[in-house]
Amino acid sequence: MKGKYEKVAIHSGIIVFLLVTLAPLAIALSTSFKPPGDTSSPLKMFTEFSFESYKTAFFTMNFGTSFLNSLITTFGSVFIIVLLASMAAYPLARMRGTLSKFLYILFIAGLVIPGQMVVIPIAQVFDILNIPSNRFTPMIMFITCSIPFSVFLYTGFMKTVPVEIEESAYLDGANLFTRFFKIVFPLLSPATVSVVITQGIWIWNDYFYPLIFVSKQAEMSLPVTMLNFLGDKENPAQWSVLFAACILCAIPLIIAFALLQKHFVSGISSGAVKG
Repeated sequence: MKGKYEKVAIHSGIIVFLLVTLAPLAIALSTSFKPPGDTSSPLKMFTEFSFESYKTAFFTMNFGTSFLNSLITTFGSVFIIVLLASMAAYPLARMRGTLSKFLYILFIAGLVIPGQMVVIPIAQVFDILNIPSNRFTPMIMFITCSIPFSVFLYTGFMKTVPVEIEESAYLDGANLFTRFFKIVFPLLSPATVSVVITQGIWIWNDYFYPLIFVSKQAEMSLPVTMLNFLGDKENPAQWSVLFAACILCAIPLIIAFALLQKHFVSGISSGAVKG
């Protein structure tokens, strides 16, 4: 009897959690299908289906160009993060000594310093160095802020990779880069998947750095273009268009996860088994 009550309590808790989690998404999706300017209660869900808000959002935010900007920034940043973090973690995981421990602590210290806290002096340095404000400038901040966490993740996972595998390759004449890129790096796929997912989602959704470091409207990323729908005192926000823009921004991530779900799940599962 006790087990039955526990099962009912667990299932009830899961249902409540799902309702609380999915309610905002349902409201956003329902509101996005209302015509622009509709001020009816958001709790009146799915009473009508109009794609006018999506059409308005698509053309107002210049979706094609903004999507390309976000794509370039996200893919470029994640590629460099994976490359630099894995290469930095390799000697930290393999070397034994005070220097490697000090460098590792130095990387980890970056986790406690929010990038937003130093954005003003960094912007001043960019200005002194005449670094242009374009779609590539936020990548510097994304890479810098992601390296500490990524190095921490790669270093911990790399310590579980047997050194004997590399020693065998060394005896066969493989140099350092060959051993890393052809032997060690493929074994780090669970860590790489974790880095790609966490940092990719953050970079895609980030609003702050593109707003600060990109000056041209044509080079803004998708989250920044949603500023067009917030409105002001004279022009109130059109919530249906704003929610439609949010859904449009989320669709590429949903499609990417649907297409790559098998790789994500297998990478994370192999990491759990290895751990």
